[in-house]
Amino acid sequence: MLRSISSSRTASGRLLKSCLLRRTTIGRSSAGVVVPFGFTSKRCFASGTDTFLSTSNANYIDEMYEAWKNDPSSVHASWNAYFKNMGNTNISPASAFQAPPNLVGGPTGSENLPLDKGVGSVDENVMTHLKVQLLCRAYQVRGHLKAHIDPLQISFGDDKSKPIPKELTLEYYGFTERDLDKEINLGPGILPRFAKDGRTKMTLREIVNAMEKLYCRSYGIQYTHIPSKEKCEWLRERIEIPTPFHYTIDQKRQILDRLTWSTSFESFLSTKFPNDKRFGLEGLEAVVPGIKTLIDRSVEMGVEDVVLGMAHRGRLNVLSNVVRKPNESIFSEFTGSSSQDQAEGSGDVKYHLGMNYKRPTTSGKYVNLSLVANPSHLEAQDPVVLGRTRSILYAKNDLENKAKAVSVLLHGDAAFAGQGVVYETMGFVNLPEYSTGGTIHVITNNQIGFTTDPRFARSTPYPSDLAKAIDAPIFHVNANDVEAVTFIFNLAAEWRQTFHTDAIIDVVGWRKHGHNETDQPSFTQPLMYQKIAKQKSVIDVYTEKLVVEGSFTKADIEEHKKWVWNLFEEAFEKAKDYKPTSREWLTAAWENFKSPKELATEILPHEPTNVQADTLKEVGKAISSWPADFEVHRNLKRILNNRGKSVESGNGIDWSTGEALAFGTLALEGYNVRVSGEDVERGTFSQRHAVLHDQSSEKIYTPLKNLSEKQGDFTIANSSLSEYGVMGFEYGYSLTDPDNFVMWEAQFGDFANTAQVIIDQFIAGGEQKWKQRSGLVLSLPHGYDGQGPEHSSGRLERFLQLANEDQRFFPSEEKLQRQHQDCNFQVVYPTTPANLFHILRRQQHRQFRKPLILFFSKQLLRHPLARSELSEFSEGSFKWIIEDGEHGNSIGTKEETKRLVLMTGQVYTALHKRRADLEDKTTAFLKIEQPHPFPFAQLRDAINSYPNLEDIVWCQEEPLNMGSWSYAAPRLATVLKETDNYKGHAVRYCGRNPSGAVAAGNKALHLAEEDAFLKEVFNSS
Repeated sequence: MLRSISSSRTASGRLLKSCLLRRTTIGRSSAGVVVPFGFTSKRCFASGTDTFLSTSNANYIDEMYEAWKNDPSSVHASWNAYFKNMGNTNISPASAFQAPPNLVGGPTGSENLPLDKGVGSVDENVMTHLKVQLLCRAYQVRGHLKAHIDPLQISFGDDKSKPIPKELTLEYYGFTERDLDKEINLGPGILPRFAKDGRTKMTLREIVNAMEKLYCRSYGIQYTHIPSKEKCEWLRERIEIPTPFHYTIDQKRQILDRLTWSTSFESFLSTKFPNDKRFGLEGLEAVVPGIKTLIDRSVEMGVEDVVLGMAHRGRLNVLSNVVRKPNESIFSEFTGSSSQDQAEGSGDVKYHLGMNYKRPTTSGKYVNLSLVANPSHLEAQDPVVLGRTRSILYAKNDLENKAKAVSVLLHGDAAFAGQGVVYETMGFVNLPEYSTGGTIHVITNNQIGFTTDPRFARSTPYPSDLAKAIDAPIFHVNANDVEAVTFIFNLAAEWRQTFHTDAIIDVVGWRKHGHNETDQPSFTQPLMYQKIAKQKSVIDVYTEKLVVEGSFTKADIEEHKKWVWNLFEEAFEKAKDYKPTSREWLTAAWENFKSPKELATEILPHEPTNVQADTLKEVGKAISSWPADFEVHRNLKRILNNRGKSVESGNGIDWSTGEALAFGTLALEGYNVRVSGEDVERGTFSQRHAVLHDQSSEKIYTPLKNLSEKQGDFTIANSSLSEYGVMGFEYGYSLTDPDNFVMWEAQFGDFANTAQVIIDQFIAGGEQKWKQRSGLVLSLPHGYDGQGPEHSSGRLERFLQLANEDQRFFPSEEKLQRQHQDCNFQVVYPTTPANLFHILRRQQHRQFRKPLILFFSKQLLRHPLARSELSEFSEGSFKWIIEDGEHGNSIGTKEETKRLVLMTGQVYTALHKRRADLEDKTTAFLKIEQPHPFPFAQLRDAINSYPNLEDIVWCQEEPLNMGSWSYAAPRLATVLKETDNYKGHAVRYCGRNPSGAVAAGNKALHLAEEDAFLKEVFNSS
């Protein structure tokens, strides 16, 4: 256990150089107690990624001092004398202890002199006690580096190629063989909890053996980076005790049972489906009993909902043994006997599917479990899980305590270290509107990423090192010691429920097969897989332990294994006739809300979105008011007053006012409104001002939270500077309750690029793949204003490419009635505040939910052409297209119109100005406000109303290869085939030329390009 001890004591000089006398003066702890030997130095024994000594060491002296004050005999006689001197008012603090001359040299002085020379007035017992304290501290800080946490003995702890940290060797402190049997007083810094069990002294040999057992067994713990003394002491109280865990026969029976199910599941699949991919958990099967223990303990401490997220590795095992998906359902997916109803979607591979289930726990209480569906994009589900957990906490009115719902994320080791969304997600832990009260992260560490060794996959010793940034404890545990795994999972559950912060469990095991079961891993990791081939399964390791200790007989264990196997066989037979239900796949079931299948045969009535004028004026007054004792910025007063006046008069309502009226009326109707994103409270373009800040204090006021005592909640929150993480979080939030209106807004539309995985895999395809519905709104600023390629485009073309509506055929009358029910999401680009108002309200006033991709123009936020009258809010609904309103005024009648220009968005303002400048009377405009679902019927009817067109133009400000043209062109051709007069007519494109860059980099070039396509529209020079 110990390295050989040298008789030389020259190493003691290194001890002094590192720590004991970093300072020549006497320091003081936070409690004001004089602290000898420079204990306040924060960088003593800095080594690797761990800080050996921190200010918490001063706490040990404080504790000893407090113990001495209560009972002088409780400390060593040398400390008794020291504390007495310190309390003598006739002795100055500097005289209470005098350092020996040879220990006070500068950086190039005499630090390397050994302790046994010239110790002066230093009591040898005091020095011994201090050195033992430092040795114990070394185990607390660095013991994990020596722990037996790697069953393969190639990466951690038992890796013989790596030297044992010198701070964990006795020679580092100048101890010799004769010191091993020297008795040491227990107390602060030296196994104080052993003293509570009645022991007051232990030999150095016993202390070392105890520290080895506590910190270097089959688990290792990193916690000394946590700055909170309370949290560190909480952990020590559960770690530094003679027996950290001991299981009764019944508890061992439960662990064995759970392990049997976990290992037998993998063996059964391997036997029945040897050529199928299943991404098995072999080498890490102990994770399943661990999770079940975690759930049981969490429920005992008040948790009612557990939201799980994980990638594909071990997912089927977790679905079967944790979430309790019927095994016959899983087996039917392997055999292909499960028939997927195509009316409900395309489906997905079995190891991507989610589920929710209510099941009992060992305490007799029930817990709601949900496993979030996920794509193969590793870690993409992390923020989704947290968003869903947050919404559950909100629904349970538990946002203050955050005790009733918990997130559990299972990560691969390579993914945890390599995927940036992990850090984005962990950054939510303390954010007011994103915190979930702590997440338990489980790293299923099989020490390889597909074919890549850890040394090529990360720059840190452990995959978990990232967690130090958020002061989370990190528990490393050997996957082959199932009792240790159970202990650690139980401890993590208690930590989370006590402190409501994250905890990391790094379960170190191996991967029996390649990346999947048909892969040959020895191509790239021959030595690793030679070791794996010799490994005993965790069930065999545990069986041997139980038999040797006499807990169970081999026959008892084999009988239980056989019983479990027979149950799998029964499920396998039932799989042939199994008929799955859609509920099996759902992360959230949305009770009492009809499913798409239930609505499939119904033609749904039009849901009105208009609101009575009196109610609109009530909201208008609220959003332009503030408390009497609240000092609003003088410029903002004018903006808010104008808002109120526009609603009261019913004239000139602008974009942001229209949005506020939508949010306010939804809240008055009882819907909970949540708006999230970077700088959304004020709005990136200083347009929203949803949260007012007192100019002379820290007070804030949110008008939309103060509409009525009975209103739904209104939450608007500036997020962290994250798109991937926050968009995923809001998607997850939207899954829990269809009555939650959830909107994420990009600072600029093109910033959504970094969340493309969430868009592609969850928003665009989630319902078709997993039957999981969402009404999430993405608000994306878009428009070419000469601000360069990074602040112009929300990438409209990408969303339209993801649209699922068939461009080749004009829809039948029945399909026209079902366009919104059948689409995967909606893409809109409204140009009036009233249309914005109606589209936002439409999200909630329907019997189904679809994601909404909402583009909005920065220019139209304040443009005079983007104004609406109050009557447009109190009457009507969302308009898919807006026809030209100038017929008979500035332009001729429809019969006199020769050119019809089709467009989306703010390019309308440039066209409008150019037409006026040219005094063109024969050109009309038609704005398409909703590109998807496409307004086939509306466009057909509108074009038919122009009998004498000679030219039909599509105009856009985006380049040819971007914007709506590629999407609209084939659909326009389909529409024209259905018109009366234009069946063979071609639509002419006018816009920017194809480009690799989104937009011009300077204003002059931008204006030149705009002028060129405007001339082309009007055929003018």
